Amino acid sequence: MAWAAKDQITLGRKRAERRETLAGIGFILPSLVGFIIFILIPVIMSLGISFCDWNFLRGWGAMKFTGLKNYISMFSDDWFFVSFRNNIIFTAVTIPLLIIFGLVMGEIVNRHVFGGKAIRVMIFIPYIASIVAVCTVWQVMLQPSYGPINSALRAMGISNPPRWLVDQNWALVSVMMIYIWTQIGYYVAVYMAGLKNVPVDIYEAATIDGASSVRQFFSITVPMVKPTTFFLATMGIIGSFKVFDIISVLTNGGPGNSTSVMAFYIYRSAFEEFKMGYASALAWALFIVIFLITMIQWKFQKNFTNE
Repeated sequence: MAWAAKDQITLGRKRAERRETLAGIGFILPSLVGFIIFILIPVIMSLGISFCDWNFLRGWGAMKFTGLKNYISMFSDDWFFVSFRNNIIFTAVTIPLLIIFGLVMGEIVNRHVFGGKAIRVMIFIPYIASIVAVCTVWQVMLQPSYGPINSALRAMGISNPPRWLVDQNWALVSVMMIYIWTQIGYYVAVYMAGLKNVPVDIYEAATIDGASSVRQFFSITVPMVKPTTFFLATMGIIGSFKVFDIISVLTNGGPGNSTSVMAFYIYRSAFEEFKMGYASALAWALFIVIFLITMIQWKFQKNFTNE
């Protein structure tokens, strides 16, 4: 009887575990199916298409295998090198500035500003606003002839202000400035969340020891939020290599190719020039660049932890 009772208990446990397993599979199955259909299969297909010459408007029958031709063509493509250079400049300028401004503004709002919640909401609004609306407003503000910014500069005595988005020398600078303005709210919000985990006792002890606010910032705040900085730097770099919408709405890659970046050039190659094979090769080249940069960042991850 005792053995039979134990067998019944064991059988009941197995049935319960089986039900839990089936329930878990049922919960993850929709997401798993969506991932396979909309991400995994397209990624695998894009790898195969990258070895082909294909105008998708002509159907699958027009696909021709060309081997490594698309990858070799990159090395003689001026648009590719300009887009890649612009992307490197874009990342090298925007991400450090976003990290610096985000941390400084987060510290100021967190410790030195009354009504920090309201200020935080105001700073965060550009991040959640429609990018089309934001770009339209900035296009009006930066209009060379009658825009308010150039009008203010002329009133200050600058007779020949920059032409901003229509000047090859200033277009990328203008886009980076607008991108920083739209993203800074996210960086401030994340840094403020990280600053909440810094013990107040440390600041109080530093104040008693006579440390100034600037000294506390560099000796306490910056080291204590290094994991947050690592997270923002990693995600920021990946995001900066995928930037597309702000370029497409503001400048469409122009004037010339002065603001073309990798994501925009991939779109242009695929849906304007209908070179889907070459666009897929560009996408995989971009993936390799992002992957290598991310691996390098993870290699130095220990330098950004507080352990």
